Amino acid sequence: MSGFVVPVNGANFEKEVLKSDKLVLIDFYADWCGPCKSLAPRLEKFAEAHQADVKVVKINVDENPQLAAAFGVRSIPMLVTMKDGEAVFKAMGAVPDTTLENMCKQSLQTQNADDIKNRQTQDPFNRPKPPRL
Repeated sequence: MSGFVVPVNGANFEKEVLKSDKLVLIDFYADWCGPCKSLAPRLEKFAEAHQADVKVVKINVDENPQLAAAFGVRSIPMLVTMKDGEAVFKAMGAVPDTTLENMCKQSLQTQNADDIKNRQTQDPFNRPKPPRL
């Protein structure tokens, strides 16, 4: 893991994700997951290229099942953008780089809580909003 991708667990989730002043891109992964391994180097490059605007974090679902459950993770890798402590977009699988770019670009354009709520209702996976921890 590079210095640009921050490992997150239950102990530092609030500080690194909920209280972040940047957009946060969460990667839910497992060490044994092949698609997760293929996504990891691209996420590291993405984190380095976008470090001014986006914080990229990784949460190991095997070591942090409570966080995975809170976000409704049922398949990995799963990516979630968080802005101002709220989930904005979700995507599953080893998505292409253009999807990473678009998720973050659209999340950065989200202005306020009402925008976030409206975007959450447009979630293509139709999943409930994760609870605030």
